[in-house]
Amino acid sequence: MTEKIEHELLSRRSAFSLFGLAAAFSLAVPVTLSALSDAEAQTAGMERRQDRREGRHERREDRREGRQDRRETRRGGGSKPESTGTGTGTK
Repeated sequence: MTEKIEHELLSRRSAFSLFGLAAAFSLAVPVTLSALSDAEAQTAGMERRQDRREGRHERREDRREGRQDRRETRRGGGSKPESTGTGTGTK
């Protein structure tokens, strides 16, 4: 009864540790290999997508600036005269 079972050489804790290390390594290797690659990844479709994205960013920024200008005008901080809007009539 003092025999040691041979397949119990690896505890559960060390098995999970090895499994975690293997998982981390399998995630790190593709990232490292892709960073080392010198291949040109730009295709015509990717360039069109980037152009559309830049256009969206520019339009979004224009909208934000317009809102900010209108806000400043409404609050009296802008240099533009207030042309539209309804006030309470008390100044």
